[in-house]
Amino acid sequence: MKETLETLALPEGSTLIIGAGVAGLFTALKLAPNPVTVISAAPIGRGASSTWAQGGLAAAMGDDDTPALHFKDTIDAGAGLVEPEAARILTGEGPARVRDLIDLGVAFDVDDSGTLKLGREAAHSRKRIVHATGDRAGAAIMASLDEAAHTAEHITLRERMIAEDLATDDQGNVIGALIHDIIEQKRVLILCPRTVLATGGLGGLYAVTTNPVRAQGHGLAMALRAGAEIIDPEFVQFHPTALDVGIDPAPLATEALRGDGAILVSGKGRRFMKYLHEDAELAPRDIVARGVAQAVHNGGAFLDAREAIGAAFPEKFPTVYAACRDAGIDPVTELMPVAPAVHYHMGGVGTDVDGRTSRPGLWAVGEVASTGIHGANRLASNSLLEALVFGARAAESLKQDDTTIAPSSINLLPDRLALDAKPPVAADIARLRRTMADKAGILRNRDGLMAAMAVIGELEERSSLNSGMLNCLLTATMILAGALDRRESRGSHFRTDYPEKAAPPPVHTVMTFSAETGLTVSPRAVDYKTDLERI
Repeated sequence: MKETLETLALPEGSTLIIGAGVAGLFTALKLAPNPVTVISAAPIGRGASSTWAQGGLAAAMGDDDTPALHFKDTIDAGAGLVEPEAARILTGEGPARVRDLIDLGVAFDVDDSGTLKLGREAAHSRKRIVHATGDRAGAAIMASLDEAAHTAEHITLRERMIAEDLATDDQGNVIGALIHDIIEQKRVLILCPRTVLATGGLGGLYAVTTNPVRAQGHGLAMALRAGAEIIDPEFVQFHPTALDVGIDPAPLATEALRGDGAILVSGKGRRFMKYLHEDAELAPRDIVARGVAQAVHNGGAFLDAREAIGAAFPEKFPTVYAACRDAGIDPVTELMPVAPAVHYHMGGVGTDVDGRTSRPGLWAVGEVASTGIHGANRLASNSLLEALVFGARAAESLKQDDTTIAPSSINLLPDRLALDAKPPVAADIARLRRTMADKAGILRNRDGLMAAMAVIGELEERSSLNSGMLNCLLTATMILAGALDRRESRGSHFRTDYPEKAAPPPVHTVMTFSAETGLTVSPRAVDYKTDLERI
């Protein structure tokens, strides 16, 4: 029996933001004085992946650094698929966004003279990582944004609200979202001419991840069904050094440890990265992750911080230290067992540099978006900066939008009210996570990807009445379809049956969906060399 659908039209001039991590809250704050409603599945500040970010913010804040150097490092890391204009904006506007956070009260680490302490991470040519309390940057930033959002008169925060789908009108404009109110156990159709996806990543689709398990890529599925383009979903970044201590999600051993001199050793105590890349432990993440994976396969991989950091470990890296101690390891005197884990999604809902997607009425910010900044391999600590820089730009774009909804044109997407709004069945989501880890992980091939597709087909038959699971399965299908279509190895995507890069020009994977044609996958060639010459 269908439930009654309650409809809520937001006040004139409003924006609806789905997600309350750094991207969602910063965008909301920058929208002042325009009214904003932010919905979050978890209590604000507790459920977002942003809170777990350890590394910090990458920005050209040092005397020996410039946006141009940061730009070059970002381009180099992305394996031919970084959008130069987006990189120019990120690196050029980054320092101003760091200052915004300082103005909001974020206590970044400083030396005795009050100058920001800067760290170095993989593939950066300078020390440019801004930290807070050692390895608690994400938590520090979220705490300040949380406080500011709760006191901002223009922001309405609605917690324990899960977005299930986007609503469109008969012209294809996004006009709001179908929401499940967990507390009231009812569905609400929130109508708004401006909707922002800030739903985060998809690490929860994999059995080994550093993300909250609830981060399962629902935003990508909602956007795809609403007609928006999805770009490069196959590019899933694995952090090389998650603590391999049997905890789900896996605790992260931040890259800043290696920036401070920690080394990777095999089960026999031999350092191995120096034989795989000239930058050894500070090589691009995809290379380090594959090196660690191979070491794990051959008997184990360990992070050794005893000499480089030693007794300073508890003070410099309190989060990692606490995780190690909880697992019975003392990193001051012992090796830390590590393994690669899904950490970040470079692909996402395609946007321009102002957050607009290909679908009118819909913007996307943060990890769910594909701004073009990460290419095939994200440069360390560019993610929080991307959320700030492009969140601020999206807010300016939203302020200039004067679209209104014509009530007669409201048209719901395919009826989802018959679907169960409860979380996926535990056994089904566990099978999906293990399948994605085994078949669409660091090393991929056609046989494994096709086997994963078959498992998804079986789960679709069993999950036809579960809204959340269908979102998970659609996003997983996008990852697999993109990986099958990309017959090369580039950045984080490595196919053992196509181990080399394809001949130039490099291509983006573009996905669209319609009821008539289903999922469509097509390449889009780019010539960023020409763009770089222009910039």
